Amino acid sequence: MITTEYAEPLPEAEQRLLDRVTELAAGFAAVAADYDERAEIATGHLQALHKAGADAAVLPEWVGGTGLSYRGFGRLLRVLAKADPSTATIWLMHAGAAVGLAEFTRETLGPFFAEELLAGKRFANALSEPASGNRFLNPQQDALEAEGGWTLTGAKRFVSGAEIADYLITNARVDGEPAFFGVPLPDPSITIIPIWDTLGLRATRSQLLAFDTTLLRSEYRGRAPGFTDYQVIPAGLPAISLGIADAALAALVEHARSRVILNKPLSHQQWVQFEVADVESRLAAAHAIYDRGLAEADNKRPVFFPTLMRAKYLANKVAVEVAQLAVRVGGASGYLKQSPIQRHLRDAEAGQLMAYSTEVMAGEIGREVLGVAEA
Repeated sequence: MITTEYAEPLPEAEQRLLDRVTELAAGFAAVAADYDERAEIATGHLQALHKAGADAAVLPEWVGGTGLSYRGFGRLLRVLAKADPSTATIWLMHAGAAVGLAEFTRETLGPFFAEELLAGKRFANALSEPASGNRFLNPQQDALEAEGGWTLTGAKRFVSGAEIADYLITNARVDGEPAFFGVPLPDPSITIIPIWDTLGLRATRSQLLAFDTTLLRSEYRGRAPGFTDYQVIPAGLPAISLGIADAALAALVEHARSRVILNKPLSHQQWVQFEVADVESRLAAAHAIYDRGLAEADNKRPVFFPTLMRAKYLANKVAVEVAQLAVRVGGASGYLKQSPIQRHLRDAEAGQLMAYSTEVMAGEIGREVLGVAEA
């Protein structure tokens, strides 16, 4: 299989980090199913990643980190997602929230948030709200002016790692415009609505949070995201689905080679070979366009957003296709709860729902290709 082989080597320091994370990931993979079964956050995994230097690496140099390249970031996250996509998702959202706060408040509290990340504090991303759908950077909830800042009453959903977070990054409309804030935790005005019982990525525990006149302090306000910021979450989301797809394909191959039908391994059946050829080629293409987007981002090319959008679109869809084929090849045994295949299928579905969803991205890409202006 060629889906995860790379032509260009990473800088020496980044390769050492990737080697450390790869070693950790082998242990994560061994217990991922157990954490999924219990719907429990693997806090030990996150602490190990911090100790290995992953948090410091993803923090850009201009805010106190070591400045991991986009290529290195993408490879690291794919390794994590293949081993344990829930841990990979929480870490991605944690890194995105921390780097975002450090950059958005660079002139004020940015150094403080960077130091907190380097000290091992936990961050969570609380931007998505029921009213705004995929448009998580354009909140629909208004914050009301109050002494010391503004107050927010509303909800934010799918906040991965909320239960272990020391800080949230959140947003609301202030005077009709999106405004971004850091929120220290615990905060008695913020509560978890106990509805968590999801189909896939269960160990993310991505909770629904209720805000009840929560004070968004003026000193914790930052600017809006900018093009020159390190785009952690847009650059990382395709890797989650690609890692899941890689894991599903590996489980499929292992089953097909070990399962004997009519005195021959299942891998000898032509229909299996044809179907595997199709999904592996699609997966290789998704990896390739993702690598292209990462390279464009490293080169500061303005086209990298459309490329990364296409990478997420393809990765989300191909992850489901690979996992569905794995269920078909696995047959009844692949449908059993103890099989990793069923977990890969459940996890693969989640990628399509993460903003931007495949439907929203299809509209964006289609309009661009057809030259249709958005209404």
